[in-house]
Amino acid sequence: MPSPKKALWSAVRLNRAVLALTVIGIVAHFALMPIAMAPVLGFATMDWPLFGVVAFGGGVLIVEIVLKLLQRDFGADFLAVIAFITGVVLGEYLAASLIILMLSGGQVLEAFAMRKASSALNALADRMPTVAHRKDGENITDIGLDDIAIGDLIAVFPHDTAPVDGVVVDGHGSMDESYLTGEPYVVSKAPGASVLSGAINGDAVLVVRAERRARESRYAQIMQVMQEAEQKRPKIRRLGDQIGAWFAPFALLVAFIAWYLSGDSVRFLAVLVVATPCPLLIAIPITIMSAISMAARRGIVIRDPTVLERLPTCKTAIFDKTGTLTYGRPELVEILPVTGRTASDVLRLAASLERYSKHPLAVAVLAGAKDRKLALGDVARVSEKPGQGLTGAVDGHDVAVTHRKKLIAGDPAMVDILPPSVSGLECAIMVDGAYAATFRFRDNPRADGKHFVGHLGPVHHFKKIMLLSGDRESEVSHLSQLLGIDESLASQSPEQKVAIVRREAANAPTLFMGDGINDAPALAVATVGIAFGKHSSVTAEAAGAVIPESSLQTVDELFHISITMRRILLQSVIGGMVLSIIAMGFAALGYISPVMGAVLQEGIDVIAIANALRLSLVHNIHADLVDGDD
Repeated sequence: MPSPKKALWSAVRLNRAVLALTVIGIVAHFALMPIAMAPVLGFATMDWPLFGVVAFGGGVLIVEIVLKLLQRDFGADFLAVIAFITGVVLGEYLAASLIILMLSGGQVLEAFAMRKASSALNALADRMPTVAHRKDGENITDIGLDDIAIGDLIAVFPHDTAPVDGVVVDGHGSMDESYLTGEPYVVSKAPGASVLSGAINGDAVLVVRAERRARESRYAQIMQVMQEAEQKRPKIRRLGDQIGAWFAPFALLVAFIAWYLSGDSVRFLAVLVVATPCPLLIAIPITIMSAISMAARRGIVIRDPTVLERLPTCKTAIFDKTGTLTYGRPELVEILPVTGRTASDVLRLAASLERYSKHPLAVAVLAGAKDRKLALGDVARVSEKPGQGLTGAVDGHDVAVTHRKKLIAGDPAMVDILPPSVSGLECAIMVDGAYAATFRFRDNPRADGKHFVGHLGPVHHFKKIMLLSGDRESEVSHLSQLLGIDESLASQSPEQKVAIVRREAANAPTLFMGDGINDAPALAVATVGIAFGKHSSVTAEAAGAVIPESSLQTVDELFHISITMRRILLQSVIGGMVLSIIAMGFAALGYISPVMGAVLQEGIDVIAIANALRLSLVHNIHADLVDGDD
């Protein structure tokens, strides 16, 4: 069975063929008009080129519309079938050919415009290699990505792109993972360190053991998200079908009344021809894809296009704390070593190991070591399992970076050894199996947070703003007061977050913003879910929009992109339909012939589509000032 994508492009090629034949047939018709008026087999010679158009193009048209009707898609396209059949019955072959030209031309234009509008989304595909270098002993063989098996050893050459998720087994170097974070962030790599597909290697050869198949890798997930964004049929597109559903009976009624009152069947045809707004409805997906492209140029991944429709309607805003209203980049503020160890010694060991971690606290530990000008040690046997912490060997010492709960669960006596728990973030350091120190961190609020939260009500008409977090009450309350959020809830589990978001969404359209796997369920049940997709692919999958660079300014740009999209879309749809209705009135009164009506409707549709494409040409989007420095 052909894939949906192949079927789509087969339909595009077929419509191109129909369009080419129709243009040739119409041109030949007008070319023969001065010299071939004599009838042949009872038909004017100049009409014979149109018969091929009617036979081939009309057959394709009828098959496509019948398939839509079988799917209960009763829209404006149905008018085209009636108008086409009426034109053939009445001998208006030019009008029938122009209907085919209008439909096939509109569909070809749609394919071109949507491909043009979504070009920014396809840029990711250019990063991925087409082959991988499989290492078997001393031999290296080039294989296709689909041939990579779990456990294969893959050599990643300098400046190449990692083709699959895996773990380094040989080599020391670094990789650029900025496509995940939106920031120029290079991660050091050593045996035991994880590698994400799509990351660009540095200057050294790394041998990576494949942990996933290429189609299951992180990069493949990103590409799947992008494809879903293009293929998913959003609610606002169905609005176009709804318009067609009421417009088609209305146009038929006007056509029948014109025919009945005038007794002229040609008026029936003229009304239907001028009322065929199929390319007009193409303006809807073009506008949507243009908005998705504009968002992509600003580092926003629109996973579900419905967010562009729903975002301006949201009245309740709910935020997670860490990584959303804070930077998600904690700073090391205190080191509490046990007797017999110095803060610098423990920090040097921990920082040496943290070089190979992508945990948010790793950056803070490394920054602390850099501030103290500590020389980092040699590392081996790096391991980082979710929920288990980071382990490895540093200069012959077994070092583990873990957390309070894990230590107490393993040894309840640790309650008396660990320092008192306070607000904020912390981690515990073990050296050679013994507790060595506790590191404490502080995650500062975003500089633009107060401005952003404060403008949601006056500018974007939000009625309620909440802060939900799994952190301690003292941290959450402190942040709420700083940002001016009246309602906040602390120590919330993922299940509790889901219940709260679902309750609020039942009362009013609700926006939820979060960062982290524990936010994924809440993102999924909100009217609109926006993820700061820096660390978790699960979060990105659950959200309707993903902002990798974690910027509230970018969120505000998304607001304005969606507002602009709705405005342009309504201009195209309502304006085009109004012009069509006016033209229907003139056709019903006999002032517009079927051929004139087809030309006029084509002009209306081109105007509507050109207006829709206007969004893809916009490079600057207005956004409100949310800079914390102003």
